[in-house]
Amino acid sequence: LLELAGKRKKLKRLEKKDPEFSKFLESYENGLEKLRDEENFSDEDNTSDDGTQNPSKGSAILSKDKLLTSSALNTLCQLVREQRSISALTSLLNGYRAACHCGTEPSGLLDVDSCCGLQDSKTFSKILIFMLQEADNIFRGMLGISCSSCKKETILELKNTLKWKTMKPLIKSYLRSTLFLLNQVTDSEILAFSLVQLRASIIFFAAFRPLLHRLIKIAVHLWVTGEGCLASHSFLVIKHVASVFRSDCFNSCLIKTYKAFIGHCKFVDPVSSKHIQFLRNSFIELCSQDVPNSSSKAMVCVEQLAKILQMGLRAKKKEAVKRICSWQYTNCIDLWVSFISANIQDYDLKPLLYTIIQIINGVAVLFPGPRYLPLRLKCIQWLNNLSSSSGVFIPVASFALDILEYKTGKDNGKPGKDFNFSSSVKLPKHWLKSRNFQEKCVSSVIELLAMHFAQWSYHITFPELATIPLIRLRKFNETTTIESFRRVVKRFIDQVEQNIEFVQRKRDEVAFSPKDHQSVESF
Repeated sequence: LLELAGKRKKLKRLEKKDPEFSKFLESYENGLEKLRDEENFSDEDNTSDDGTQNPSKGSAILSKDKLLTSSALNTLCQLVREQRSISALTSLLNGYRAACHCGTEPSGLLDVDSCCGLQDSKTFSKILIFMLQEADNIFRGMLGISCSSCKKETILELKNTLKWKTMKPLIKSYLRSTLFLLNQVTDSEILAFSLVQLRASIIFFAAFRPLLHRLIKIAVHLWVTGEGCLASHSFLVIKHVASVFRSDCFNSCLIKTYKAFIGHCKFVDPVSSKHIQFLRNSFIELCSQDVPNSSSKAMVCVEQLAKILQMGLRAKKKEAVKRICSWQYTNCIDLWVSFISANIQDYDLKPLLYTIIQIINGVAVLFPGPRYLPLRLKCIQWLNNLSSSSGVFIPVASFALDILEYKTGKDNGKPGKDFNFSSSVKLPKHWLKSRNFQEKCVSSVIELLAMHFAQWSYHITFPELATIPLIRLRKFNETTTIESFRRVVKRFIDQVEQNIEFVQRKRDEVAFSPKDHQSVESF
């Protein structure tokens, strides 16, 4: 009672010192009632079809005849910080909601002039920054939750307590307003800052499942369409949601991110390729949080890729083949090759491995011509990566050496225009007759064979592995008239032969039989 009397005296002094604040504070009860009234409706009642909150349905509590001034805002912030005042927090949340529902300009910046209830841009900026930076600490302090706690059970255990019933409408108002802000604004800096601050409050979404699903939807959209820091912070929100809510939300996060990825990777250019690589790597990171669950989803996706390939191999119709020779199809293969390579050492992914190998082999067989050189190179790279990560021998030499047999132009062809291999799966016809194409063929074959041989250079069977490739390389070296190609290929042949001699000497020194598999593997 003494404490309450002391607080009452402080409020009386504030009323005399700042009449504007006194008038504003008188309105808080009405604001709190409106916040509580929202609890009588579902979380979806005040949302439009796209998941955004509708400001016309009771969201703008503040009106122009009840302006929140800069001095009143300072006092409210002080009361919330020092005394954990519910009334002051309610008024702040009303102001914060008004700020989040400001109109936006075409540039994506918030239009402060159209904002109801806030005196000026200074007040607008301060209430946004204060609430985003302090709301989580304030809510945790009032509920007695540790700042380091990130378990959803913490919130679920509080749901029947009196303090939760008091705080619930306030927390819900903050989360809804922030989600609306994320849907309303397009400025990347504001979005990134809002996501960073909201990520600390993820556990509060445990009490508001519809809001949680809306958060996932927004975060996935910003992850796939954003750039730089915005995309990174959006993914951290997705990853944190999947970690905190585990099986409840992991599948939802995985499915939504995969659909967003395949929808965004239909077209690739030198600029977008970096972003697609980021999307791929972050998706693999998300999958690695629950590999058994992810692998079952991966198998479904890979089987779908296999069905598309089977249709192409059987029908060989233009549309079916075009669907396979596309960025969307190749990026999907690349995604699951990366997933397998990252996790096969720690998990049993062999069924997935063998299926994806068959798909890659099928793609290489379906597109043997020189115009599909970029696609063939990708196939060989994928197989090399899978072999290296799994320790399983995958023959790629024949796919690589077939490239040396492409005959499209004279040996002394002219240099062609610069062409970016990373942004194409099919070459233009005019490029096939250029010197650049011939150089690309030879350099790529040597590079890919070197990667393949390096994986097995100390294996007891290396001499047999390298025999046929050496025969074909020598034949190419005899027939080509370009001296620079001869030098490169001859140097590579010499290095392979030296390694064969080394392995052969070591084989001659051992006493075990070829049937002794354990000794062979430990050679």
